[in-house]
Amino acid sequence: MSQVFSEETHRNLLARIPHCTGREVTDWLRTVDEGPSLFRFEDKVNWLRHEHNLAYGHAKAIIHEYDLRRAARKLG
Repeated sequence: MSQVFSEETHRNLLARIPHCTGREVTDWLRTVDEGPSLFRFEDKVNWLRHEHNLAYGHAKAIIHEYDLRRAARKLG
């Protein structure tokens, strides 16, 4: 997992995703979870971009959030 944006930029991107995509972030996280088992960060980003027509920044923010939440579950 890599930090792709500052924390503030990441939060701002996440806040705009529902308006820009018409779907909540939790819906996108579920889509990633149910999607193909890709290992590399950029592969996941590219899958979201090409399969779901997301902007590059939004796709990166979604995958980064997915990785953050997955890591938090492992620690919890």
